[in-house]
Amino acid sequence: MNNQTHCLNLAAPRDRVFGFLSQIENLPKWATLFCQGLRRDAQGRHWIATRQGEMLFRIEADAATGVIDMFGGPSEDAMACWPARVIERPDGGTLFLFTAFQYPGVSDAAFAAQCAGLEQEFPHIRAHTEEAS
Repeated sequence: MNNQTHCLNLAAPRDRVFGFLSQIENLPKWATLFCQGLRRDAQGRHWIATRQGEMLFRIEADAATGVIDMFGGPSEDAMACWPARVIERPDGGTLFLFTAFQYPGVSDAAFAAQCAGLEQEFPHIRAHTEEAS
């Protein structure tokens, strides 16, 4: 299984970056190519609108470790995982790490496009986390 880990250095405190990225309500603000909309259903689950259709989505986050695991798929029992981590740098800045996996059924071209799309989202994360620095 192919994978790529993407790194973004931010001149913002770890707590601000973690607080922003760990809140599912902020997904449409920074993942603008991936998430065109977000809604909550009667069961409290979140659904996002993507170019490929609607997807169930959830975030499991732990502030103590900086882990932000993102899960998405057509149903609870068929969700892909995109692990991420927010790490404080020694200079007070933050490193955001995001790993993408090429799941079965995803072509090499589609995986490359997903990874390129993620890199295009990084300026949005920067704008929302560094602006108050």
